Amino acid sequence: MGHREDLLAAARRLLEDKGYAHITARDLVAASDTNLASIGYHFGSKAGLLNAAIEEALDEWTEQLADIAMSATDATPVERAHITWVALLENLDSKRALFVSFMEAVAQADRSPELREQFAKRYQHVRGRVAELVATSMAERLSADDPRAAAIASFVIATCDGLALQWLLDPGEVPSAEQLRSGLDLVWSMSGGYGRGPGEQAEPGSE
Repeated sequence: MGHREDLLAAARRLLEDKGYAHITARDLVAASDTNLASIGYHFGSKAGLLNAAIEEALDEWTEQLADIAMSATDATPVERAHITWVALLENLDSKRALFVSFMEAVAQADRSPELREQFAKRYQHVRGRVAELVATSMAERLSADDPRAAAIASFVIATCDGLALQWLLDPGEVPSAEQLRSGLDLVWSMSGGYGRGPGEQAEPGSE
């Protein structure tokens, strides 16, 4: 691996072991066997490196959730969103260090236009990826570049982020995967719109 990859790997290990706020540039250099100049050259700053490592880990997590949701080949679009949120809840424990680091990094980004732009681009990327999955779920009734696909993607991502934040702050009060599954089933059944595609209407007399 080159210095860039060595630094990213070291940053990911340190995020797990020490947490975002406690990592120094010298920690990163020692863990990666590189030098301070390499951090500036490849990432601009220590924060830029740590945020890139968080982005890489979150992108991998996004793809893992996508694989889980899309493996249900006969599921409706709503069911796939449902599967995604349940999978998130079931795996929060193993991702705790990642989510804590993400929250700490977002707080830092509020004071840095460069870091804010870095995270904004990350959300653009994830929103586009989820929009592609939405379009696939819609069986070609909606394209990935349709604004409605991006809107649905934003809603799915917001629910994932919101559940993770609530779990970090008060894990005992966050619904279990089974409670979420049961609650959403009730909402979808009452709405009469479970799995309905864009522009489709309910059958007469079904609502």
